[in-house]
Amino acid sequence: MALNNNPAAASNAAFTPIPVAKRVFSFRDHAALWFSLGVGLLVMQIGAFLGTALGTQTALFAIIVGSLLGAALLGWVAYIGFERGLSSPILMCQTLGTCFAKLPVILNVIQLIGWSAFELVVMRDGTTALIKGITGIDAAWIPYVTAIFWGMLLVALATGSMIGLVRRFVGRFGLPLVILSLIWLSYQFFLKAQAQGLDAIWNKAGDGSMSTLAGIDLVMAMPVSWLPLVADFARYGKAGASTFRGTWLGFAIANIWCHALGVLIVSTSTPDVDLMTTLLLAQGGLIALGLILIDEMDNAYGDVYSGSVSLNFLHGKFTIRFWGIALALVATYCALILPMHGLEPFLLTLSSVFVPLFGVVISQLARNGNATDKAVNFVPVAIWLLGIAAFHVCPLIWPQVGSALPALAITLVLGSIYRMARKPGFQAA
Repeated sequence: MALNNNPAAASNAAFTPIPVAKRVFSFRDHAALWFSLGVGLLVMQIGAFLGTALGTQTALFAIIVGSLLGAALLGWVAYIGFERGLSSPILMCQTLGTCFAKLPVILNVIQLIGWSAFELVVMRDGTTALIKGITGIDAAWIPYVTAIFWGMLLVALATGSMIGLVRRFVGRFGLPLVILSLIWLSYQFFLKAQAQGLDAIWNKAGDGSMSTLAGIDLVMAMPVSWLPLVADFARYGKAGASTFRGTWLGFAIANIWCHALGVLIVSTSTPDVDLMTTLLLAQGGLIALGLILIDEMDNAYGDVYSGSVSLNFLHGKFTIRFWGIALALVATYCALILPMHGLEPFLLTLSSVFVPLFGVVISQLARNGNATDKAVNFVPVAIWLLGIAAFHVCPLIWPQVGSALPALAITLVLGSIYRMARKPGFQAA
C-alpha cells in the first residue's frame, strides 16, 4: 500500500511493500523471535521490584494482565505491519504525514542507539561478574574488554542477514538454550522457595509503594517499548493470523516467565543482594546466566536492525547493512564512554513518546484504515502530542493508574473518533 500520490513516497523505495516471495516468517519464526526478545535481565529486575512493592499474588496478577495486554498491542501493530508489508517508519508516515514523521523516526534512531549501548553495558556487567565468579579476577580493564567483545559481535551480526539470523540462529539454536536456562533457574529458585515454605512466599505482602494498576502499567512498559520496531520484522510474515499470534504469544510468555522469575528470586533471596549476584550463586547459575547474556545480544541486534531500517528510510543512498554496522560501532563507543545506567531515565523518557504514537497508528491504520499522503496530518499529530502530555501528567495527578494506560486510552479513543468522522456519510449526533 504505497503512497504513490506523494512525491516523497514515490522517490523512496522504503514505501514499497515487501513482495510475497520474501515473506518467509511463519508462526514459529515470529514466536521464537519475540520470545527471545522478551527474555532479559532487566525484565527480571522489574519482576523483583514488583514482588517487593505488591507482594507475590498481586505482582503475579499484574504481570499476567500487563503482559497479555502489552503483547496484544505489540501483536496488533505487527498485524498492521504485515497487512501493509511496510516498516515502522512508513507506518509513522502514513499516520502523521511524510514530512512530520521524520521527527519521531529520528527520535527512534536516537533511542535505539541508546538502548543498544545499554544492552552492551548489561552484557558487559554480566560477563565481568561471570569472569570474577569463575576466576576471581576483578581488574579495572575487564569491563572495557568485555564491552568491546560484545560490540564486535554485534558488528558481525549487523553484516549478516536478519532473516537468516532469526530463522537459523534464534529459532534453531538460541531459543532452546535460553528456554533450558530459564527452566533451570526456575527449578533452582522453586527449590529454595519450597525449603523456605511455599505458603509463606505465596502469601507474602508488598510494601504498598505501588498500586495494582501502576504495576500493570509497569509490566506493559516492556512489550510497548518494542512498538517502534515490530513492523520492521512483521512485514516479512507469511500470514496475518500467524504474525499476530506468534508475536503476541511469544512475547507474552517470555514477559510473564521472566517477570515471575524475578518475583520468585526476590522472595527467596537476601534483600541486600543484587539480582546478578543472586543468579550467580544459584546452582548452575554461571551457565544459565551466560546463556541469558548471549540472548541479550538478540535485543541489541533488534535495536540496531530497526535503527538501520529507520536510517535507510531517512537516507536511502546507504544500505540497511551499512547503517547497521555504523550503528553497532556507535553503540559500542557509547557503551565504553557513557554512564549508561545513569542515562536509563533519559532513555525511558525518550521511549515515552512512542507509546501514544502507536496508539494513534493503531487507531488510524487498523482494519485497512486509510493512509495519509499529506506532508503533515495535523489532527493525528495533535492527538499524539496530547498523548505525550497525558503520559507525563497523569502520574503526577493520578499516580495509581501509571503512564502508559491513560496515554494509550486517550490516543486510541480520540484517534478512533477522528477516523470515524472522516468516513463518508458520517454525521455527528
